[in-house]
Amino acid sequence: MLGGGEICKRFVIIPTGPEVVLNETPLRDSMTSDSPLDSPMSQDSPIEKEPRPIGRKAAKAKKKGNSSNQNSQFLEEIARQNGIRIEMEQKRQEHELALDAEFAREREYLRKKDMDKTDRETMAMDTSHMSPETKQFWKLERRDVMRRRLFRDDGPSNTDWLNDGNH
Repeated sequence: MLGGGEICKRFVIIPTGPEVVLNETPLRDSMTSDSPLDSPMSQDSPIEKEPRPIGRKAAKAKKKGNSSNQNSQFLEEIARQNGIRIEMEQKRQEHELALDAEFAREREYLRKKDMDKTDRETMAMDTSHMSPETKQFWKLERRDVMRRRLFRDDGPSNTDWLNDGNH
């Protein structure tokens, strides 16, 4: 370092006063570079380096990424709700089919009950006071009832005696 009576090739430097110091750092030191990053102000500065703000492209990409994630979550929620809706619709249809089947069984039961009542009335009809044509009609009706009962496969009948060889 030049300063205190050192000899230079051309001149002799003679110190005239105390060395100038700023913040306990020499104002200029010949050993350090002139780079602004190496200056004492950048090292002792109370201002900390803030991260660089995000650029437009990066902000758009980040926003798009978030919206993509939100969109996927939204679509997943829609799919979940659709699954629930489909499941509820299937249960409703199954319930409706069960009700329809029960209604059909009830309707068939009532039809058979009504037919049995009509058949009993036909078989119990008193034809003694009727004209010969009316008697013939009811005789044919009784024959139809007996034939229907004979060939019915839904269980035991009250007319099993017709199948017996004794009659």
